[in-house]
Amino acid sequence: MTETKSALWIAHVKVLDAEAYGKYAALAGPAIASHGGTFLARGSRYVQLEGNDRPRNVVARFPSLEAAVACYHSAEYQAALAHAKGACERDLVVVEEG
Repeated sequence: MTETKSALWIAHVKVLDAEAYGKYAALAGPAIASHGGTFLARGSRYVQLEGNDRPRNVVARFPSLEAAVACYHSAEYQAALAHAKGACERDLVVVEEG
């Protein structure tokens, strides 16, 4: 039997519309939590060493890669995401730990 590995949801965000993005964040947090996600970093201090600078960086840990992907595709997260469309530029990746 193989052990399920946890996964990290990593988002790099440049907010363009703070009001709309705030609505997204208010709904996204509970959606992430309901899928077992816990925030490790949310808008904390950072140092950009390479690539595109996106001043808001979010890292959440999920019980598995599948749980993180299921969260993203869930109705509750998609409802939150509707507020982020056009309100930000972002990159989002889920990476299995280990």
